[in-house]
Amino acid sequence: MAELIYYCGTMDSGKSTLALQTAHNHKSRGRSGLIFTSKDRAGSGVISSRLGLQSAAIEVDPGLDLHKLVVERLSVGDRIDYIICDEAQFYQAEQIEQLAKIVDGLGIDVFAFGILADFRTKLFPGSARLVELADRVNTLQVEALCWCGSRATHNARTLGGVMVTEGEQVVVGDVAPGAEVAYEVLCRRHHMRRVTARASRAGHTSPLPLPFTENE
Repeated sequence: MAELIYYCGTMDSGKSTLALQTAHNHKSRGRSGLIFTSKDRAGSGVISSRLGLQSAAIEVDPGLDLHKLVVERLSVGDRIDYIICDEAQFYQAEQIEQLAKIVDGLGIDVFAFGILADFRTKLFPGSARLVELADRVNTLQVEALCWCGSRATHNARTLGGVMVTEGEQVVVGDVAPGAEVAYEVLCRRHHMRRVTARASRAGHTSPLPLPFTENE
């Protein structure tokens, strides 16, 4: 039976790398599929990993009907054995329901990859619906690390190096050195204490924060 599987973790846990590897494994065995993404760091219509891997993908805008698109592709003779959905936290709840409909009605496996919670430790709507509907929810095995060396469990937004817990859920992060708005991963202890790498004067923050956009 086809399944809807959600792989989730913090930033820097290799979700896009796993998404690309999953697509490669299926393609290498002669299977055909579709790759979706949303707001990837490399731009629209691209799925990329921090290791430098990337592939063309279908951009998931808020108004895209995923089930309708798949049905249309099948109706013109396209073969679809699997679907890869990266950055699934940014999908609309209705789009997650469409993915479940694809699995149940069309018998196509869907592999979704994303971040579970935002900088406020609140579930993204897409992730929340995936947790509710997925046949399986798997935590990514690669553990991102806090600046202190402990396992990172939370994503933090910083403003000038100072952690903030208020603001829009989706906000752009500058990738330039000394970025004013940036993101880093922290263990629960330091997230609750709001101790960032800069505040501790000891740490590395990712040079490639998530490409959040203010208007989404």
